[in-house]
Amino acid sequence: MEARRSANYRSAIWDHNYIQSLTSSYTGDKYVDRSQKLKFEVMKMMVDETTDELEQLQLIHLLQRLGISYHFQDCIAKMLHNIFGSENKHVEKDLHLTALKFRLLRQHGYHVPQDVFNRFTDEEGNFETWVGEDVRGLVSLYEASYLSMEGESILDMAKDFSSHHLSEMVEQIKDESLAEEVRHALELPLYWRIERLEARWFIQAYETRPDSNPILVELAKLDFNMVQARYQAELKRCSRWYKQTGLPEKLSFARDRPAECFFWAMGFIPEPHHGYSREVMTKVGLLITVLDDIYDVYGTLEELKDFTNTFERWDTSWLDRLPEYMQICFLAIFNSVNELGYQILRDQGLNVIQNMRRWWTELSRVNYVEARWFHSGYVPTKEEYLNTAWISIAGPILLSFGYLTTTDPINNTELESLEKHPGIIYWPSMVLRLADDLGTSSDEMKRGDVSKSVQCYMNETGCSEEKARHHVKNLIEAGLKRMNKEILMEKPFKDFGTTAMNLARISLCIYQHGDGYGDPKSDMENKMASLFIHPFHIK
Repeated sequence: MEARRSANYRSAIWDHNYIQSLTSSYTGDKYVDRSQKLKFEVMKMMVDETTDELEQLQLIHLLQRLGISYHFQDCIAKMLHNIFGSENKHVEKDLHLTALKFRLLRQHGYHVPQDVFNRFTDEEGNFETWVGEDVRGLVSLYEASYLSMEGESILDMAKDFSSHHLSEMVEQIKDESLAEEVRHALELPLYWRIERLEARWFIQAYETRPDSNPILVELAKLDFNMVQARYQAELKRCSRWYKQTGLPEKLSFARDRPAECFFWAMGFIPEPHHGYSREVMTKVGLLITVLDDIYDVYGTLEELKDFTNTFERWDTSWLDRLPEYMQICFLAIFNSVNELGYQILRDQGLNVIQNMRRWWTELSRVNYVEARWFHSGYVPTKEEYLNTAWISIAGPILLSFGYLTTTDPINNTELESLEKHPGIIYWPSMVLRLADDLGTSSDEMKRGDVSKSVQCYMNETGCSEEKARHHVKNLIEAGLKRMNKEILMEKPFKDFGTTAMNLARISLCIYQHGDGYGDPKSDMENKMASLFIHPFHIK
């Protein structure tokens, strides 16, 4: 019999008992009442006290970074609509204002041309010398450049120029809070950070500034703590569900990742009112993880063939052909599909069970292709690998379930479109695949897994690992630009664009410093603890 492999994964950061012990005092009417009073004060600030264009933009920027802009969406939308309407009236050479306006308007889907930055260039098209000395303006230019699309050479130049000058001057900046903001930006741009984690960081940074607004600080802290209490309750329910499936006990070879899966779901769908979706996505993530470890690590090729056929047939009568661990996994997936399908049929009158069945079958099919590659010792070309791997990373199934659980009513035309893997599915999935490859390929190669994009490119071209990694990073950047064009600007789906782009954001976060999912270390533990365990102290 073929020997079983082991990935020797680390144990979960938090076990079930610890998760069940999480508590928060930030529940109840007194916090809701205080929050409502503070929101009223902020609304008054927006409507009556902030009339200057720069002040309006900076307030919107603050609300977003503090994680509380979702309370004021209508007012923000009205502000930006008015600002966009007066766009051509402002030609002053204020780099911070121009870049902030460009970023916020593009972020909300307005078609602002890159040419607005021409006023800061000389006759040869290069940025003027003084621009490189304006630290605040450079930070804003740097952040704006990440909303670029393919072929926007001015924004490409802006990114190179601003990142170079900020890197050169960061250690000489005397204002420590500004220096820390520059270091934070250079590590990962604001536009590609996940919302709640950024809020945690920025609240701490903002409250120490001499110009901080105490009303905004208190509301941000209180809102963060109240949302944290909600997240805790959701995480506890997900952990109980996972334990009840028997998967962690019966399939002990698989990664045990309930908290990490919930972190994924939170980054993907952070909005507080989407708790049901977060719980579904956590469950889907846990099932994907088990399925992945069966195909990548534990299953023999013969078992995997029967396992894949069971998905193709979607027939429980085939279970007797499978070993017990595969039976348990398939039934957990089968039952979860029927449960969610029932709820959507009951609530929206739409039968989506066949859609979900196709998504799981597609995932099992591409996993089997990669398993055959591994067992035969075949190294695909980079193109051949990516044609399969953008699906095997589970981006399409995550996005499709994300659409199902955040959309009410579900649009049949949009649902049919998802099946064809349009850009809103393809590009976030590709970024997830490539970010995962950069973070995990070294560890996976050590234990003998299938070659990833880095190794495929090295094998195909004969280049060094460093050059291959640089190539993959360029592919990620190209993918992010395509997302800006095909999702942000073209808006193919009415209300799903931000969620789709969030999949790329949580991917960049998880794999920023290695394999933050398969091999969670202090960096991931600190991030999760800051979001799910430690509340802000409020005087």
